[in-house]
Amino acid sequence: MTGRAPAGPPPSTARRSTLAGVLMGVGLAAFLDETVFHQLLHWHHFYDGAGADAGLVSDGFFHAAGWIAVVAGLFLFADLQRRGGALRRRLVGGVLAGWGAFQLYDGLVQHKLLGLHQIRYGVDLAAYDVVWNTAGGAGLVVGLLLLARRAPEPVR
Repeated sequence: MTGRAPAGPPPSTARRSTLAGVLMGVGLAAFLDETVFHQLLHWHHFYDGAGADAGLVSDGFFHAAGWIAVVAGLFLFADLQRRGGALRRRLVGGVLAGWGAFQLYDGLVQHKLLGLHQIRYGVDLAAYDVVWNTAGGAGLVVGLLLLARRAPEPVR
């Protein structure tokens, strides 16, 4: 016996678990945004600056990109499981961080900086912006805290 703590999972497993989670989180955020705000509520399109037809085309590309991220994350997750297991905390932390980062990027860069679209039109945006960006920030912070935690975790 050497007296050393177990080495834990290989760093590549931790990185790949995080990446799988981030991809799934970004894709999930894109899917929810597209489905709820673009299709069901008709509040906006991905790009509102050139009329409804361009908005629908931009929504299609946005929707496809979101699903590509989800599928890539799921394939990575499946490969990790085949090789011995993804790290649950890393996966969940990645999903939350990916979702939160996407939400903040959308709210701050696409809505405010670039003006591609707003959450909704014809209303005071302050409450929408606060809720949208606070939710994204909370998801990002919780995800990063989970990813930063140093406690050993078993490979499942």
